[in-house]
Order: sequence, then structure tokens, then C-alpha cells
Amino acid sequence: MTRTIFQEQVLPIRNKLYRFALRITGSVHEAEDVVQEVLEKVWKTAPEQSVNVQNWEAWCMTLTRNRSLDKTRSQSLRRTAPLEGVAERSADGYNPAQATESADLVQKVKQLMQELPDKQRMVMHLRDIEELSYEEIAEALSISMEQVKVNLHRARKTIREQMTGLT
Repeated sequence: MTRTIFQEQVLPIRNKLYRFALRITGSVHEAEDVVQEVLEKVWKTAPEQSVNVQNWEAWCMTLTRNRSLDKTRSQSLRRTAPLEGVAERSADGYNPAQATESADLVQKVKQLMQELPDKQRMVMHLRDIEELSYEEIAEALSISMEQVKVNLHRARKTIREQMTGLT
């Protein structure tokens, strides 16, 4: 691993790795530990192995997912995580009533996402929150492109059905 690659390819995505780890672990401290461990592992990657990495972001997301799942399994943590900043971003330019309504809606979607099966929740988070492409999600989660599409469709359909049932 060269310093240049690390600074240009890996460091810019550390916040995305953190949000992903937080989504899986549900713990700020665990997510911070996961990201630190992933960054350390990437930094210590042997030069001959780093030559084989085609997409640093996808590789780091895969490492983050695996490490987060390991920590979650070993400590039996409950998987909850905030969608930080979504309410604030969606509230820009709104009046207070709209901002409150938007924050309530975001809170409900967060709650519904937590009830999704693991794979659907991870795919939806990576696509709709982290805005990764289908290819990047497939590579990060080690699943086929078809599985990404199916899981995303099912997750969105479930959320949509539950949200329409609320109104």
C-alpha cells in the first residue's frame, strides 16, 4: 500500500465506511473500532496484493461489512443506527411544520428499515443512503447483481407498503 493510494482512494471514503459500520453494528464505538481496524488492515496490505485491487471503495466496504458482522455476532449487539443528517438535509428550506413532518417521516423510515431482513437492509442502505452503484453493492456484499436488485426491490416494496398502510 502506497501513501498516495491510501490518501487518494481510501481516506476520502472513511465517513462512508463509518456510516456503513454504524448501520450494521448499531454502536458508535463499535463502528469507530471497525473503521479503524479496516483502515489499518488496508494500510498494511502487501504491495503484491494491493496491485490486484480494482475498486478500493468496494474492497473497503467488503472489509467493513465483514468486520462489522463479526463484531455484531461476537457481542450480540442490537442492530440500530441513525441515518445521520437525513432529517437536516430534507428539512433545508422548509418551514418549521414541514421540517417536523419530514423529521417524523425520516424517523419512521429508519424504524421500518431496522425491521427489514439483514441483506435487504444492507442493500437499501448502500444504494439509497451511500448511493453506491449496483455493481459496487454486489462486490461489497459478495452477491450477484440480480440479488442486489431483488433485495432492493423487496426492501423498497416493504417500506412502501408499510408507509402507505400508515396514512
